[in-house]
Amino acid sequence: MSDISSRVRIEEAETICQRKYLLQSVTLSWRRGNGAWEAQKREVYDKGNGAAILLYNLKRRSVILIRQFRLPTFLNGYRELLVEVPAGGLDGAEPQERIRDEVAEETGYVVGGVKQVFEAFMSPGVFTEKLHFFVAEYDSASRPGIGGGLAEEGEDIEVLEISFAQAFAMIASGNIVDAKTIMLLQHAKINIFAD
Repeated sequence: MSDISSRVRIEEAETICQRKYLLQSVTLSWRRGNGAWEAQKREVYDKGNGAAILLYNLKRRSVILIRQFRLPTFLNGYRELLVEVPAGGLDGAEPQERIRDEVAEETGYVVGGVKQVFEAFMSPGVFTEKLHFFVAEYDSASRPGIGGGLAEEGEDIEVLEISFAQAFAMIASGNIVDAKTIMLLQHAKINIFAD
């Protein structure tokens, strides 16, 4: 990979809104592939980085997913609760530390060994967010809590333990439409539950 810093000049970054996260209007100059400089203006939303995890049980051939209300998907016409993997913002913590806390909050499970499998920018045309993707094995004995999320954050999470085959089929049926969940299930199909 090559550093493109010499091709970008940030001219101005104006804050449009900064409540929970930062929304900016950025004016920049971009040096095109032919060497010409082009003025551009973009809106950029910075909500920090995050982490997502697929909990799996190899012996039972099962996974833990969650189901919850997501306002943005509702506003875009999706009228179901969203089925997803546990995930959340880093809030200044290291990804491995934060994802363990998120798992406990959302699912009630306690996981020790988490393995980072990749990183990805989820919507790089607008968001600065980079997600750290993890997998970890779980067992029923490692669930001292009930999960459900944090009520003070408005979370009302249902925990689902389903077979990997059923979860993977939910992609094709349209019952799983969350990108991070699809990516982790695809990873598991190739690397964990490969037959």
